[in-house]
Amino acid sequence: MIILGIDPGLSGALAFFHVEKGHLSIVDMPTVEVIRNNKKKNEINAGALAHIIKVAQAEDTIHATLERVGAMPGQGVTSMFSMGRSVGIIEGVLATLEIPVTITAPKSWQKMANVRDGKDGSRLRATELFPAYAGLFARKKDNGRSDAALIAWAGLQVAKSNP
Repeated sequence: MIILGIDPGLSGALAFFHVEKGHLSIVDMPTVEVIRNNKKKNEINAGALAHIIKVAQAEDTIHATLERVGAMPGQGVTSMFSMGRSVGIIEGVLATLEIPVTITAPKSWQKMANVRDGKDGSRLRATELFPAYAGLFARKKDNGRSDAALIAWAGLQVAKSNP
């Protein structure tokens, strides 16, 4: 079985935890630059996302754990719409591939994984839980990777407690 942890932001990632092998692989969220209203914008590349997940699905069954997103103070309407669109694309791809999904709130997976406050807290905790993969979380911009890995780890804990 593969537990897929998904940090749904454009700078997010997909973390595939192969339960039997104890192997973690991480892919940055595939994006594509598009022009909307004469402005360049990035959005999730649905075709690339589907391909990445389908390749992993050929290896083993997948259960996805997706972070629930919501409005945050100070976040603009456009960025919230973009985040909602991203989550919708991810949910659509997962549904098309018939992959079961558990939605988890950020506070829930962070508490389960004992993440300290701040983005560096997530990178630090991912390094502690996955020391062989510490290089994947080395840079500040790797917080999407660490979040996805911890979301997968939390998904695994839930799966273990509900066999």
